[in-house]
Amino acid sequence: MRLGRIEAEGTSEVRADRQSKRPRFQAISTFALAAVSLGALAGCGNTYRPVVTSINPVGPAAQPQKFAIVISSPGPTLPGLVTIVDFSGDSVLVTANIGVDPYYLMLNAGGTTGYTLNNDKTLTSFDISTSLQTRDVIQTTLLNNANPNSIFSDVTALFVTEPGRTAVAQLKESPPPPSLNQEFPIDPGYSPVYIAGLSGAPRAYVISQKTDGGPGEVAAIEMASSTISTKIDVGRNPVYGVMTSDGKRAFIMNKGDNTVTVINAQTNKLDVVPTLPAPGAVNPIPVGTAPIWADLAPTRNELVVANEGDGVSPGSVSVINIPLCSAGALPGNPNCDVNNPIDANGFGQVLATVPVGVDPQMVAVLQDGTRAYVINKADSTVSVVNLTTNTVTATIPVPATPHPTFIACISGTPTGKVYITSPESNQMTIIRTDTDVVETTVPLQGKGVMVRTQLP
Repeated sequence: MRLGRIEAEGTSEVRADRQSKRPRFQAISTFALAAVSLGALAGCGNTYRPVVTSINPVGPAAQPQKFAIVISSPGPTLPGLVTIVDFSGDSVLVTANIGVDPYYLMLNAGGTTGYTLNNDKTLTSFDISTSLQTRDVIQTTLLNNANPNSIFSDVTALFVTEPGRTAVAQLKESPPPPSLNQEFPIDPGYSPVYIAGLSGAPRAYVISQKTDGGPGEVAAIEMASSTISTKIDVGRNPVYGVMTSDGKRAFIMNKGDNTVTVINAQTNKLDVVPTLPAPGAVNPIPVGTAPIWADLAPTRNELVVANEGDGVSPGSVSVINIPLCSAGALPGNPNCDVNNPIDANGFGQVLATVPVGVDPQMVAVLQDGTRAYVINKADSTVSVVNLTTNTVTATIPVPATPHPTFIACISGTPTGKVYITSPESNQMTIIRTDTDVVETTVPLQGKGVMVRTQLP
């Protein structure tokens, strides 16, 4: 872009004509008399000073860009697509090809890079940009028989669970393309399914299922040393996990025995959940039937768990209290160490079990803590749960995305957005959070697989 430079040059003229001096003197005298008169009107001791104030209009601060990123699959032998949708206008900004028949999508912590797992045994990575083109998408071929099923992005590396190799692959992200650095072996008889972690935290936890149906296991990956340090037993058939935004607790959903295991990520051990004054608060924490997903309500210190149920009767949402002691709690809790906080009173208590639709699959919580949105696969609906009253305040049909399987949300003012995809539909449904009604649908060029958002 060519920049122009403008220079202002001052000019002066010397007028030697004596005839011009008299009118100028008269003008100055007139101005002085006027100034004296105004000063007298202003009162004793006040000096009149004419002031010219320039007003430079200042517009509102620039708002951060917010995108929803969705992957879709036109068919089992065709390249998949990544579509970037604008938050404010609900419009498709860009679409690019990725690997064949994608089935998993993850964003890095900054929301600047996306990663997909594809059925052509590749991992694709791409910048989240309105100028993204197919030629910018980078493909990495994974090891034979890896059969990867999830991705975790940390500031240090990219981790991929590989049940086919009973391992977790650690990939270098820079310089691109991602390349294999090492593999962490998982104990024989276990199969890795997911990694619960927080980008930048000291450690993350690889969740593995016991192949014979027994209790599962988590393995702690130490980010500083790139080693596995500890193995911790959890419940049967663990399927998912989340870590709190301070990196101090991790929660594992045990679908097989209807519990949530709590791990103290500071001590790298099972958390010692208090039993009083919250009767029934133990570790693992009993919840509804078949917990399969969870999201955090950080402003409320709550964990919201989606319980799948039996697929025939209505499922449920369990709301769990998870406060830690803090500096403000020191007078009443002398054992509190703000650098290594213990569970506060009431930690682990199930505050409510809220019935929702049939076969709930996922829950997404607005980060202001007001509501949770649950997709019900069998009903083709979204249940809206008020987290203040712990009641369902709306049930929203989503006919354009029947049998939904994935949901994501973005908070916003005056409205946020909720995004829903279904493997049976070429449409993504968008719900407004100020009215809790379907605002629009966005066409995809394939069946919806997953959707993620840059900002929660």
